[in-house]
Amino acid sequence: MEMRKEVVVLAALTTVSTVVAATLLVRSWKRRSERRWIHAHRILRKFARDCATPVHKLRNIADDIVSDMRDALSSSQKCSSLQMLPCDVASLPTGEEPGLHYGINLRGDNFLVLRARLGGKREPVTELSKQEIVIPPEVIKGTYKDLFDLIALELSEFISMHGDSTKDMQGQRKLGFTISQPLPVVEATASMDAAIINLKGSTIEDTEKDVYVNEINNCLEKHGVDLRVLGLVDDTVGVLAGGRYYSRESVAAVTLGMGTNVVYVDSAQAVEKWPGKLPQSSELVIDMQWGNFYSSHLPITEFDVSLDTESTNPGYRRFEKLISGVYLGEIVRRVLLKIAQETGLYGDSVPPKLATPYVLRSRDMAEMHQDMSEDYEVINAKLKEIFEIADSTQMSREIVANICDIVAQRAARLIGAGIIAIINKLERLTNRISIITVDGGIYDNYRVFRSYLNSSVWEMLGNELSDNVILEHSHGGSGAGSIFLAALHSQPSD
Repeated sequence: MEMRKEVVVLAALTTVSTVVAATLLVRSWKRRSERRWIHAHRILRKFARDCATPVHKLRNIADDIVSDMRDALSSSQKCSSLQMLPCDVASLPTGEEPGLHYGINLRGDNFLVLRARLGGKREPVTELSKQEIVIPPEVIKGTYKDLFDLIALELSEFISMHGDSTKDMQGQRKLGFTISQPLPVVEATASMDAAIINLKGSTIEDTEKDVYVNEINNCLEKHGVDLRVLGLVDDTVGVLAGGRYYSRESVAAVTLGMGTNVVYVDSAQAVEKWPGKLPQSSELVIDMQWGNFYSSHLPITEFDVSLDTESTNPGYRRFEKLISGVYLGEIVRRVLLKIAQETGLYGDSVPPKLATPYVLRSRDMAEMHQDMSEDYEVINAKLKEIFEIADSTQMSREIVANICDIVAQRAARLIGAGIIAIINKLERLTNRISIITVDGGIYDNYRVFRSYLNSSVWEMLGNELSDNVILEHSHGGSGAGSIFLAALHSQPSD
């Protein structure tokens, strides 16, 4: 009997010991979990502080941009982070250009062939149709002649498909040609017959432009296309041409996609560095190349520094690395990686895919940021799909949403500062309406980003001036600027 009591007591003590041990283990896990979340939120708060863009900082950045614009346009060879290149565009549309027009928009590893009719007198674009053509790898690795031959062939088939004859287009013989980004080749050589890494609008040397334009026109003639290209133009110029077709008050265009750029209209007298005699027009279109802008007032974080250092062009295009679609998702990934490494947010080992550069695209970031579901179901799905994180908590998904918000808000507000800088440079803020035409996937498809951009402009202007600056979506969508440029140079016969 005594033995039986001892066994019972021993069993009870063992059970109590197990319960105590389990309780201590749970408490230890909870303390560790709490420390993990505290540390994760500490990293997040510091990142938010470093990215902060209060209005006074935005105004300082805008002032720095204006100063750099003036320095770059002066003849005194002052140092500036902006290139401010006068564009090879003699004039802009007036809204009186009618007719059926064709255009080409070269976009890296693909191009758009476009067709549309303008009614004139600022009538909307009608009969707009476009076809995307993927450039085969062998053409990307080939010569610029191979590319232009492909473009001419596809344009010829596109025209035939629509039953048009360029010979019946009332004497309108011009083809608009805009370029959104260079071809994604790895290496470039000095040979003009090499892959076309430098084929990017205003960045092409004048001698190269002539060679390219002549070759394009030779290919068009070879394939029986009775259209001719006058020049290769950055697609942002095309966006501005579309804005000016509808309103004389359209003074600038911004593209916000994988890359970013701005062009605007300035007075000819403001451009002191113009080589030779000024053109007859009183206005010039200026390509800012604002991706190169840098200021000590920019909100730079440790993640931006590491991204720049590890990029293929360290020290260059630092503004673009804060605001363009190529980099937004990458910044989010870098912050998330640090949190995972230092807090075990996704377990004791860091998911390998989380350490893969540029695996998170801006479109995925936008979808996660705009996830309105109660449990962040979109974020959960994206974590599984992109990073192979199968088990994430609601709190960890909320951290992802917060990182996306910080990165998007900073980028959008910096763009807003740039827009205000242009209006200040033109001295239009207090006495004129100014329309800024915006195009690109980030602006088109990222609703929260677009909202942050608009609000930053309104905050900087205040209630009294907020109606003087209008952000307007581009007319006709991606690539349609080539149509407006074709219309500008095409005159109907009598």
